[in-house]
Amino acid sequence: MTENESNCNPSVTAARTRRTSIPLVPLWLSEEDVASLVTPGDAVPVIEDCFRRMAAGEVELMPRRRFPVEGGYFAVMAAADRGLGVAGLKSYTLVEGQLQFVVCLFDLSDGSLFGLIAADRLGQVRTGAASGVAAKHLARPGASSVGLFGAGWQAESQLAAIRAAVPTIDRVVVSSRTAERAEAFARAHDAEVAETPADAGACDIVVTATTSKDPVLRGDWLSEGALVCAIGANDPRARELDSQVIARASFVCCDSLEDAKHESGDLIEPVEAGVLDWLEVHELQEVVAGELPGRQADDDVVVFKSNGLAAWDVAIGALALERARERGIGTSL
Repeated sequence: MTENESNCNPSVTAARTRRTSIPLVPLWLSEEDVASLVTPGDAVPVIEDCFRRMAAGEVELMPRRRFPVEGGYFAVMAAADRGLGVAGLKSYTLVEGQLQFVVCLFDLSDGSLFGLIAADRLGQVRTGAASGVAAKHLARPGASSVGLFGAGWQAESQLAAIRAAVPTIDRVVVSSRTAERAEAFARAHDAEVAETPADAGACDIVVTATTSKDPVLRGDWLSEGALVCAIGANDPRARELDSQVIARASFVCCDSLEDAKHESGDLIEPVEAGVLDWLEVHELQEVVAGELPGRQADDDVVVFKSNGLAAWDVAIGALALERARERGIGTSL
């Protein structure tokens, strides 16, 4: 990143402000606060810059770990972003079907805790933004349609970020196992309900945002030149993509190869079956930084497998906290 680019980046500016000002009292942001401060469209350039810092070696990541507890699990993941000047961890519980998330952020200039953030909305926004970055760099030129598998919480931010990143999108097709949810999503987001799952699978950009343990997208549904963003399954025993999706792909990338080898059933099982080799799986940061072209031709099928990184939570959290201080939002601790 050049000096001019850094000066224009709100997250980097925020980090510099903290390093040159008096210590800040830690701020608590609620889910409602986060929703008022950052949109998926806002988040796309922030996550894009995060990928650039990752490629430059400025970010250290601790992959997600899950610890079993009665009725569910406790998870923790962390990142130190030296370029941003912020480190943080995201922890959450899944107990009796209920999720609770929190992000803690530290200023690397003095080690002080400067923010705690309720992070369900934050996670939704940053996950959508990562697919927006993938769409910007990997979708074929002139991509005009998005097919969504899933009509829930994550699908909303996926669509918003992709629309922000790819202005040529003019058609959205949504497929869900529950017709009522698909219809409600279509009304709320200017979309149409797929007559069959294959209709959503035939779009230029196809997003799988489901909780399914078994494949919802078949490779023979994909059009030439399709980009697939698979974001729903981050368990080695769960898959949203059948093996034909991977077999058709000319380029496969993920957010973190280390994480993918632990969590991506969509890639682990094809590797075990000999359909894919880990040497063929790249990281999106390489494309964003210009180290790899990603798409070689307009008719290539490309796959982006996303598990979610703590570095994204750190970057979006830093932006949310800076905006909160500017606008007088949040609770001082």
